[in-house]
Amino acid sequence: MSIARLYQIGKTFLNYGLDDLLPRQKQPWYARAIRRSLFWLPNQHRDKPVGARLRLALQTLGPVWIKFGQMLSTRRDLLPPDIAEELALLQDKVAPFPGEQAQALIEKALGLDSIDDCFVEFEQTPLASASIAQVHCAKLLVDDQLREVVVKVIRPNIEKQILADLSLMERFARLLAGLISAGRRLRPVEVVREYRKTLLDELDLMREAANAIQLRRNFEGSASLYIPEVYSDYSRRNVLVMERIYGIPVSDTEALLAQGTNMKVLAERGVEVFFTQVFRDSFFHADMHPGNIFVSRENPHNPQYIGIDCGIVGTLNREDKRYLAENFIAFFNRDYRQVAQLHVDSGWVPADTCVEEFEFAIRTVCEPIFNKPLAEISFGHVLVNLFNTARRFNMEVQPQLVLLQKTLLYVEGLGRQLYPQLDLWKTAKPFLEKWVQDQVGPLAVAKKLYTNLPFWAEKMPELPDLIYQNLKRSQRQGPPVTQQRPTDTRALLLGIAAAALTIVAGLCFIDERQLASSVCATLAIAIFIKAWRKTG
Repeated sequence: MSIARLYQIGKTFLNYGLDDLLPRQKQPWYARAIRRSLFWLPNQHRDKPVGARLRLALQTLGPVWIKFGQMLSTRRDLLPPDIAEELALLQDKVAPFPGEQAQALIEKALGLDSIDDCFVEFEQTPLASASIAQVHCAKLLVDDQLREVVVKVIRPNIEKQILADLSLMERFARLLAGLISAGRRLRPVEVVREYRKTLLDELDLMREAANAIQLRRNFEGSASLYIPEVYSDYSRRNVLVMERIYGIPVSDTEALLAQGTNMKVLAERGVEVFFTQVFRDSFFHADMHPGNIFVSRENPHNPQYIGIDCGIVGTLNREDKRYLAENFIAFFNRDYRQVAQLHVDSGWVPADTCVEEFEFAIRTVCEPIFNKPLAEISFGHVLVNLFNTARRFNMEVQPQLVLLQKTLLYVEGLGRQLYPQLDLWKTAKPFLEKWVQDQVGPLAVAKKLYTNLPFWAEKMPELPDLIYQNLKRSQRQGPPVTQQRPTDTRALLLGIAAAALTIVAGLCFIDERQLASSVCATLAIAIFIKAWRKTG
C-alpha cells in the first residue's frame, strides 16, 4: 500500500510539474535522467503558475496534504509570497462519511447500547464535514434541562492514513533537504516534524476539550469572546460534545452589516482578544482562521466573538512575552538598536552577534515599510520580515513564535476585512505599553511579593536559626583571606531585618490590619535605606 501511495503522490507531483520548484541547475544529473525517463507522466498544467499547480496537487492528494498546505501558507518566512497566497486558498472541505457509521462510533466510544441512551435527539445528517472529523447536531438532557449540542467525531481509520502519509512526507522532506542548497534555511524536515505533532494533536479530542475549557475560563464573563461549553462527561478521545452556538460566520460581511454590527468595534475587539490571550493569559487560540470564528447575533452594537475548534493552542513563557512586548514597542518607536539588543538579550540570536550589523539589517528592511501611513502597514508582515532578517543572523524561530506569527496574520487579515481603516498599531500600542508597565512597575513588585507571601510566611520562623548557624560557621572557619568589614555584616543583618518586616507587613495587610501593615512597611523601607547606605 505504501508503494502504491508513493507512486500516486509522485505521479500527481509530476503531472502538475512540481519538479519545477527545484531549480534545474540544482538538480543532480541522475534526478534529471529519472525525470526524462518518466515520459508518460508529463506536466499537464504548463499554463498555470507554479503556486497554483502546487495548490491543485495538494487538493488532489487529499485531506492530510490539504492541511499541510494550509499550514505552509502561514509560513511566510519560508515561502515566496505568490506561493503562500495560493496555498491560503486551500479549503478543508471533504465529503462526509455515512451518519450511521458516525453514530456507531459514538455508541462504541461512550459504551452505549443505543444512541438514545444518551441523546434525546441525534441527527445522522452531518452539520459540517472536514478532513479530520465531522459534526452532528443533537439534544442532551443535562440537570433536567434540554441542551442543544454538537457532537464532533473523528473519521474512521483516519489515523492510519495520516501516519502513512506523514511517513512519506518525511521521506520527501529528507530528499528535498539533500537536493537543494536552501534546505538548511527552509528546514523541510523540521517543518514536517512540526506538522506531524500538530496533526496528531488534532486527533485527540480530549486535548481540544481541555483547551476549550481553559479558554472559556480565561474569558468568563467577557464581552469580547465567548467559548462554547464542553460536556466532558460525554467526551472521549474520538468524540467531543459541546454546546451548539448560533452565530454569523465572521467572513460573512454582508450578514454582519445587514444586522447593523458595529464593524469598527468588532475589528478592534479582535485585536484586543489576541493580545489579551497572548500577554495576559499566555495561552492563545492558534487556529483563528475565519472558519473557526463566529459573531454573536445578540447586541450587534456591542459585538462578541464566538471561538470554536480549539485543537491548536500556543503558549509563551514570561521571558518571551516580555521581550516580544518590548520588541513591538521598540518597533512602534522605530528604535532598531533596541530591537537588535533585545534579540541578543533574549537569546533568540547568538550572544556573539554584532548588534550594530544586526541593527543596520533591521533598519534596511523596516524603514521602507514605515514610509507608509501606519494604518496601511501590516503588523504581521513586519513580524515576518523581522524573523527573516533575524534568521540571517542564525536565529532559530521557536514553535511558539511561529504559532504567534500565524495567529497574528489571521487576526490582522480578519480585522482589515471587517474594517479596512483599522489601525492595528494604534490599537495595540496602548495595550502593550500598559502591559510592560504592569510587569516592571511598583504594582508588579507588590503583586510578586503578595504571590510569594505564603512561601516566606512558612520560612520566616526559620530565619533566626539560619542567621545564627551561618554566623557560628563563619566564626569556626576563621577570618576569610579578604577581611570582611564590620559594616558589611551590619548591612547584611539590616537587609534581613528589612525583608522580614516586609513579609510581616504583607501578612498584616492580608489579615486587614492596615495600621500594623503600614508601620511595618515604613520600618522596612527605613531599614533598607540604612542598609544600602552602609554598603556605599
